[in-house]
Amino acid sequence: MSNKLILVLIDGLAWHVAQHAMGYLHALCEARQASVKPIQAALPTISRPLYECVLTGATPVESGILHNQVVRFSNQESIFHLARQANFSTAAAAYSWISELYNCAPYQATRDRYTNDESLAIQHGIFYHDDAYPDSHLYLDADYLAQRYQPDFLFVHPMNVDDAGHRGGGDSAVYRNTARLNDMHLSSHIPSWLAQGYQIIVTADHGMNNDYSHGGNLAHEREVPLFLIGERFNHEQLMSCPIQQTQIRDLCALVLGIPTPNSDILSVLLK
Repeated sequence: MSNKLILVLIDGLAWHVAQHAMGYLHALCEARQASVKPIQAALPTISRPLYECVLTGATPVESGILHNQVVRFSNQESIFHLARQANFSTAAAAYSWISELYNCAPYQATRDRYTNDESLAIQHGIFYHDDAYPDSHLYLDADYLAQRYQPDFLFVHPMNVDDAGHRGGGDSAVYRNTARLNDMHLSSHIPSWLAQGYQIIVTADHGMNNDYSHGGNLAHEREVPLFLIGERFNHEQLMSCPIQQTQIRDLCALVLGIPTPNSDILSVLLK
């Protein structure tokens, strides 16, 4: 079985919407090809701090990235760095803040939007800087990277669900329907990713409240989904495994075959 991994971070997807809007992903769960559970996001429930949390395992308080206006290079060891140290290749189709955290800050679109540099933590990248950049285009960017470079680790980061929540709130038709559309996009891409030998993790950084925002401690802001998709995952064990958002980096490392301090705890999730 392959060690290659795709991590999809659906920005702003709350668990209470993922429970009913992600029909394709839940169909995979019913077919026992995937598993899902809610996990709790770290605080504050703000995007850039939680990108860092998911990709490095450090809480915002630990990383010092406490809000979106902290524009600097990460001082933590990300999954991209762990992969490169193990001689695995990396790629990302993601928001520009990911480039700022792990490749170069501040982001300069003419320099950084298209990245192809073997010396960087994210070797191959297509980055965007408009929150309304269509998820349909973003997933095609990810497909291009997967087919062109066959990276061992690919990070995929669509933004439209979060953008819809900021326009309509977490209990709005536009928010729910954008989540449903994202699920449809995934149904068009996941089969080919699986055929290419990838295991897939789908999660979110934070949820969305009814005030068109996030950042606090409400359940709709903190509870996010964690889907595991692929033949290497032990799907029967996910619900009983006490995995936290801070352990997603180490779960990614485990799939890639990289040992971490949490390997023993998380090993029950792999066959």
